[in-house]
Amino acid sequence: MTSAAATLFCTVAAAQDLTLPEVTYPSLPRQAETAEGFVPSGWMLEVQASGDLNQDGNADLILVLRQNNPANVIENFEGFGEKPFDTNPRILAIAFRDGLSGKFSLQLENHTLIPRRTEPAADDPFDKESGIAIARGSFQVRLNWWMSAGGWETFITTYTFRHRSGRFELIGYDRSTTHRGSGDTASLSINYLTRRAKRTTGHISRDADRVRWQTLPERPAPTLESVGDGLSFEP
Repeated sequence: MTSAAATLFCTVAAAQDLTLPEVTYPSLPRQAETAEGFVPSGWMLEVQASGDLNQDGNADLILVLRQNNPANVIENFEGFGEKPFDTNPRILAIAFRDGLSGKFSLQLENHTLIPRRTEPAADDPFDKESGIAIARGSFQVRLNWWMSAGGWETFITTYTFRHRSGRFELIGYDRSTTHRGSGDTASLSINYLTRRAKRTTGHISRDADRVRWQTLPERPAPTLESVGDGLSFEP
């Protein structure tokens, strides 16, 4: 999130003064025979995708689990936004399939990349229809930001990860931003494998954009765990 967007986010959230119920995240099973076997009590399987993520020829699993606790649904509050407001959090999980046993072994359990909803005036950042994709041994997580009140900036961020050296490394980062008031547009596309970044600025009324390329310093690529909140990450 840019500093301007972050300021608007904090200002609106503070004005509405929502108190979110505390959440205790469960530990997922280390092994299961099906995707449903990883779903703990009080949670539901919101999204599942299948594909070979560790290049062993077996179809692995990516899961998005969401808590299903009525206590996390805020019925009444002052201010703008979705009412009732569902703040149930999500877990992103990845499990590899063993070719011999056919069972799945948990490789990653993440609570932060898909952040919990805290702002009623903002759309749900995760779209279960387009939020997860698997292609060519990598997978993508897509997040959106759009506010019906309290902010003009809207953006789409796509993270591309690949399993390398026992880690889920960020190999691609793409973000496109539009200011609904001014019409200004900006995008950032980073290829962490080539260490090249493309920055583009423009306006919705113009076809020609300004493009600037840069080479990133040589350093280890971020991992899924180090990204943290997927809406706030700044590469």
